[in-house]
Formats: sequence, C-alpha cells, structure tokens
Amino acid sequence: PPGSGFQSLLERQGEIRDEELGRLCSRVCALLGREDWGPDALDALRRLFLIVSATKHGRRLEQPCVELLQAALCSPTCPEQLQLLCAAVLREVSPSRSLSLTCDRVQNTQQLGLVASVLLAQGDRRQVGSVGQCALRVLESRQPEGPGLRHLLPVVSKVTNLAPDALHEEQTNTLNRRLGDWLRHASVQQGIAHSSGGFFSTPRARQVRLGTRHLPGPGPLSPLPALTRALVPEPPPSHPYSGFGAGSQPPSLCCSVVVEALDMLARVTCLTGCERSSGACVPAAAVQGLSSEGVGGQGRGSCAMSPVLGPFWPRTQGPAALRVLPCLPQPGPVTEVDGAVATDFFTVLSTGQHFTEDQWLNVQAFSMLRAWLLHGGPGGSSTPDADDRSELEGSTLSVLSAASTASHLLPPQERLREKAFEYCQRLIEQSNRRALRKADSELQKACLVEAVLVLDVLCRQDPSFLYRTLSCLRALHARLCGDPTCVRALLPVAQFFLHHGEAAAVDAEAVYQHLCTRIPAEHFHSPLLALEFVQFCRASLPLFGRHLGVLRSSFPNLFKFLAWSSPPLTAEFVALLPSLVDAGTAVEMLDLLLDLPCLTAALDLQLRSSQAASEKPLWDVSVRAAGCLEAFRDPQYQALFQHLLRAKASGTTERLVPLHQLLQPLAGCARVAQCAEAVPILLQAFFAAVTQFADGTLTSQLALLLLERSDTLYEVPGYQARVHKVLSSQFLALCTRRPSLVVEQAKELLEFVGSLGGPHGGGHMLTSVVWAIGEYLSVSWDRRCTVEQINKFFEALEALLFEVTQSRPSAALPACPPQVITVLMTTLTKLASRSQDLIPRVSLFLSKMRTLAQSPAAGSAHGEEDARAVLTRATELLNLLKMPSVAQFVLTPSAEVSEPRYHRDTNTALPLALSTVSRLVERDAGLLPG
Repeated sequence: PPGSGFQSLLERQGEIRDEELGRLCSRVCALLGREDWGPDALDALRRLFLIVSATKHGRRLEQPCVELLQAALCSPTCPEQLQLLCAAVLREVSPSRSLSLTCDRVQNTQQLGLVASVLLAQGDRRQVGSVGQCALRVLESRQPEGPGLRHLLPVVSKVTNLAPDALHEEQTNTLNRRLGDWLRHASVQQGIAHSSGGFFSTPRARQVRLGTRHLPGPGPLSPLPALTRALVPEPPPSHPYSGFGAGSQPPSLCCSVVVEALDMLARVTCLTGCERSSGACVPAAAVQGLSSEGVGGQGRGSCAMSPVLGPFWPRTQGPAALRVLPCLPQPGPVTEVDGAVATDFFTVLSTGQHFTEDQWLNVQAFSMLRAWLLHGGPGGSSTPDADDRSELEGSTLSVLSAASTASHLLPPQERLREKAFEYCQRLIEQSNRRALRKADSELQKACLVEAVLVLDVLCRQDPSFLYRTLSCLRALHARLCGDPTCVRALLPVAQFFLHHGEAAAVDAEAVYQHLCTRIPAEHFHSPLLALEFVQFCRASLPLFGRHLGVLRSSFPNLFKFLAWSSPPLTAEFVALLPSLVDAGTAVEMLDLLLDLPCLTAALDLQLRSSQAASEKPLWDVSVRAAGCLEAFRDPQYQALFQHLLRAKASGTTERLVPLHQLLQPLAGCARVAQCAEAVPILLQAFFAAVTQFADGTLTSQLALLLLERSDTLYEVPGYQARVHKVLSSQFLALCTRRPSLVVEQAKELLEFVGSLGGPHGGGHMLTSVVWAIGEYLSVSWDRRCTVEQINKFFEALEALLFEVTQSRPSAALPACPPQVITVLMTTLTKLASRSQDLIPRVSLFLSKMRTLAQSPAAGSAHGEEDARAVLTRATELLNLLKMPSVAQFVLTPSAEVSEPRYHRDTNTALPLALSTVSRLVERDAGLLPG
C-alpha cells in the first residue's frame, strides 16, 4: 500500500542502536568542526534528523555534537539549509540540559526565529518570556519591512500561547497596530522575481514569469525584434497572456524583463552617445517614455505597444540623446482566484506570480489572528463590560455608531478588530468566486472556515459586530447548504449560530437538523470531516441547551462516522458517548454498538452501489462483493438495510441475523476488522455512562438485550470473544446493581441456559450468567424466589454440566473451559444448600466429576493443571455438603456476613470458616453424620 515503504524506513531508523548513532554524531562533529559545510554535512545532518525524529523515546546526543550544532546555528556564514537542519535536530532532542543558546546576541532575524524555536521547545517558562521579549523588541523597532519579520511572527504566536502574560500592555498595543496594518494595507502589486528559475514554475502563478536568455554565440548585432524575441520568449498558446500582438494592451507585465532586455542589448553593443548608469546602457530612442509609473507613461497595467517589438517595447520615440532609466516600473497587480484583477485590498486568497514581503506578512498575520484575538480577550479600554452587553446587543444606535467610527481613532485593540472584520468579510466575498485551480479551491474552503471562526470570536468579544455579520452569514449558510463541496464550512457557521442564535433570532434547530441529518449520511467517508464534526459536537455540548435532543436522536448518523473511521474517532466518541446516551435511546444505542462492524460493511456496500466508476474507490478493492451488492439491491432485504443505515433513532431494535449472513464476505475487510476492535472500548464507555442514571426498568432492559445479543453477533474473526468479555462483566455489574433481575427474568435466563448447547466466545457470558444465578437466586436477595424456581434452574444447569463434560471436543464444539465447569459445580452446590432435597443429587454428580477429573481422558482434553483445578473444586464442595448448615452459611451468606469486616477480621473471615470445615472433615470424617 502507498506509504508502507516510508513507514518501514521510519521504523528502521527508529530502531538504530546507540552505537551507530554515536558514530554518526562523530561524523557530524568532524564535518561541522572544520566548517566543511558542503553536501556531506548536509546529508549527515539529514540522516541525524531522521533518526532522532523517528525514535519514540528521547535520544541523547553527545555534548560536543550539541555544542557544534549550536555553533553552526548561530554562525553568520552557515548556509540556510544547514541552519534549518541544526535547529530541527536540537528541537527533537529537547528538553536538554546541554543547550546554551540565547537570543540576546543573535543579529539575523532568520537565525533569531530558529534559535527561538529551539528555546521554546525546551519548555522553560522563563526562557519563553525572554524569547518573547527579544522577538518583540525587533518587531517594535523601526527597521525596514524585510524577510526577518516573517520569521518572528510564528515565534510571537507561540509565546502568547505558552505564556499569555509574557507581553506587556504597550507591546500588545504595538503588535495590534502592526497586525492591523499588515492585514489591511499590504501591497496590491505583485513582487519581483528574485531568480529566473523557469517560466511557469510557481504553484499559484497567475502572471507570466519571464526570464532572460543569452543569444547563442558571437556575431553581429541582431535586429531588435529578434533580440527581444530571444530575450523574452512568446508564452504558450494556453497561457492567459498569449496572443497579445502589436498594439494590444495586455495586463501589466513584469517590467524587469524589459530592463533585462535593454541591459542585454547594451552589453551586446554600445551605440554612439550612450550613457551607462547602474549597469544599463540604454538607447534614449528606445526608452523614451519609460517612467516610474509604467511603460510609456501610461501607468501600471496599460502601456502603448510598438508594432515593431510587439508587447515588449514602447512605441514613443524621443531625441537622439541617451538618458538613464529613472527607476523600475511596478509589476502587475495581484489577481483573484478566478483570474480577475483584484480591485480591493490584498488577502491570503489573492494570487500572483510572486509575493512581496508585506504580502507574506499579511498571510502570516491572518494565520495567527484568531489566536491573537483570543489572547487579547474581551477586555480593553473601549470594550463594553459584561453587564452592558445585553443592552448593547439590542441597540441599533450602537451598531450605527460602531460602523461609522473612523478606524484610525480607535484604540489599537479595537482598530485591529475592525481590520479583522473587514478582512473576513472580504474573504467571504472571495470564497464565492470560481477558482481556476483545485489547490485554490481548497484554499478558499480553508480560509472560509477560518474567517467564520474569526467573526465568531469578534462577535463574542464585541457584540456590535453581530448585526453587521448576520446578513452575511445567513446568505453564506444558504449558499453552503446547496454546495456539497463546502460542507466543512457549515461547522463554524453552525457554531456561530450556537453562540449567537438567540440574539440573532435564527432558527437554530433547523441548522442543527440539517447538520446532523445530511452531513453524516452523505459524507461519512471523509475522515477529516468526521474528525472535525465529532470535535465540533464535543466542543459545542454546553451550547446545545434545549437542542441537545437533536444531537441525541441523530446518534445512528453519527455512528456512521465512527463505523467508517473508527481508529482516529474512538477516543473522541468515548468522550462524547456520555452526552449522547439517555434513558430513551440507551437500549437502541447498545444494539447499534453491537452491530457497528455490520454497519461498516453496509456502508461499504452503499458506496460500491452509488459511486461512479470514474471516481477513486473508497472501499477495499481486494474484496469482491458481487453477491452482497445484489442482496443490497434486493427488495427482500431493503427494510433491514434501511434500519441499519437509518439517520435518526427509531425507538426500536431489529434482529439483523439475515444481514450478518449476507455480509459475511465483507467480514475480512480491514476497515471492518478495525471497527470490531473498537467496539469493546466503546461498550465500556457506554455502560460507564448508563449506570450513572439507569433505573430498575432500564437495567432490566439492558440485561435482557445482553442475553439476546450474546449469540447474534456479526462473525468477524476474534470479535465474538472480545465482546463477550465485556458483556459478561457488564451483566454481572447490572445484576449487582439490581439483584432481583435473576428472579424477574427467570424465564429468559432458563431459555438462555437451555439453548446454548455449550459455551460460546470462550464461555465468558455463560460463566457470568451461571454465577449470577448461584449468587442471587435466593430468598435473602428477593422474597419472590421460590423452591420451584430453584429446582428448575438446578435441572437446567445439571443438564448443561452433563452435556459439556460428556461430549467430545470437536471443531464445532471445542472443549469446555475449566472455569465454566467449576462455576457450574459451585452454582449447583449453592442451589442444593438452599433446597436441601437436592443435596444427594449434587453429591452424586460431584463424585462423578471427581472420578472424571482423575481419568486420563480429562487430562488430555483439558490439561493436567485444569483437571487438577476441577478435582480440587469438586472435593471442596463435597466436603461442604457433608455439613449442610455450614454449606448454607458459606455458600449463601446473609447480608450481615457479606459485609467487609467478615473478610478483613481473621476471627470471622469466611476463609477461616472454610479451612475449619476442611480440617474437621479430613481428620474425623467418621464422626460426621451421613
């Protein structure tokens, strides 16, 4: 499968021994010690990073290696790639006492960002504050906007996350102002290429990337059009800027190309009267009209073109004197994702061939915006107090005044919020455009999600934004409901209405119904959406309020996520189950949990029957399921499949044994097996939640369902045995909570014992049921217990014990576990002690069991140790029955004897009573009656 080779590589690197790691460290030290920063050092550091990152436990590097890594990281002459690897290795071995890094003496801001990342990985709170102060001093300085600031913003974001109080008020205000400027006032012109590594190479290019090309070989000066065509090749016909001929006016081209062409021309020949400046020898007749505003003085994006040179040379002619090009024309404007020229301010969804530094800062500022707003909180000099918010939310005047306030008059925090609001509104508008590239389409969805989340934070911190946001989000919700490709964006919209639904007078229940009904049913196969949906449900539980019933009734739909992507979602559902289950849905939820692997198989069939052949299969293609598909479409089984794939709770349970048989070919699928492994964990979480509120009626219903479902499980390898372990322990727990269950469900228990024909799934469920019968079928627990009931159970259990001990083991009926035999013998003895007419029958049976346990056949069938355990138990029970009054005291203790003191006090403990009886019986058996 894809990725298996990479996974095996990681496993091999993680298993490398310390000796080999030491040799690699020595090699790294040798290379870094002589400052041999060539390819060998790069390869050695890559190998070192792979090893330390692939190891689950922390790796310790030798002190000289750590010191050389730090020295290379802080060296001003060390190549950038090497510094990145040094920082990555040091982060992987953090926390470490060997580090001696500090931010104080680092001058290069890129190095400062790398050093800060290592120090933050140490986890020392004092270092976190020091790193934050160092980064903020650089950000507060009036240095020119450069690439260094890009490396510091992630540091500041991490610092505020680790230590929110590390920043002073003045520093916070400064960063608020700069973030607002970066968000709203980034350049709308594309950046200039810093290298000429190809024509159409950048991933989000919307402009032609034009490079220079030298003329082949020496020779006379080529004609000007030929030189221009050689320097600036014609773009391919499919490119958006192809086809611009003489006199046409294309979008603004990268004017550095013209300059490079002119510079090349000057190097090829130097005409009389030329003047060289800044490396450019340019004929005045050629450059007349080139100005700082654009080619031919027409302004950026529109220049008069010469029919001789096509789109790359100005038509205007000037005097013969040569003149110097004053400055480079501006590149073309950034564009939208649909290719249109941007007419508003720059955002993360703006596209271009190259980004300027302030545009990169714009992108980074948006990426940390939500976390920074949450760090700032609702406080501030201009933010209303909590007591005044309800009045403000209903005030139309406050909305109008907030909307009309000049942003530059606001305090820094409020100004940043205003800029953030405008930015998010623009992103929502941009997300409505039809992207030309799939990557841009995915970016639109991600930015839309983040924009709505930021708006939610803004409205919670300042309610005056709420009424400016509502109309936009209502229209957005209506658009998203009809677009299945943007389904992930519905989650933050729903969260917004959860926070503000009442104030906004929105029909929140309709939003939740759509969310919980359609999304899981149609998109259960999306693992990322599944995780986000379940996390949304968990995070929003306190906000659902009276709408929590919508979520609870939709648990069959939510379980589709769980059935299809069980490994990553098991822990999430363990945390979510206590909020999903209630008295009305507990029985139905337990039934569906037991059928969860069957639900996985049914979802697999649903995809196979609905997905187009041209799409990539989402199921296991190695499993053929032609017969299952026919059954899925067969009207005879439609009702059962519809019940299993239902979207909401129906209030009923259905026996799906026919589907278990039909879906048996899919039981070997990896996805079904993974789901089967998760069911026992989910069952434990379910019962832990149910026992908190279950009354007598619900307890009886759950116990009855356990009996019914114990032998009707989907046959996945190993599934039955794992589930029976959980069901058996939970059945005992239910009986302990309500001992009268045994008398109340005597008929069902007798049917269960009589219909088994032997233990299943390791005998766990049978052992628990038989033990519960022997423990709680007594008048001391329920006054309704009668001798007739005791006799009926005795006969049923006696027949079962005879059957499991006399039958020969086979593939269909394996040997009965010794635990089942010993529990059956003990339960029969308990029942006989309560109805002493049965003592002769059980004594005779126990004598036969002793003889059977001593036979060679028993030793070969069960093993010597198991046969010895059966023999010991039979002997102990026979000895007890020789003293019926003591047997009743030991096997049916009263409530007083069951108290803990009888097990802690050495004078009254039951083990003392048992040992006393054994000594009496063994030493003087002739004195005992009978």
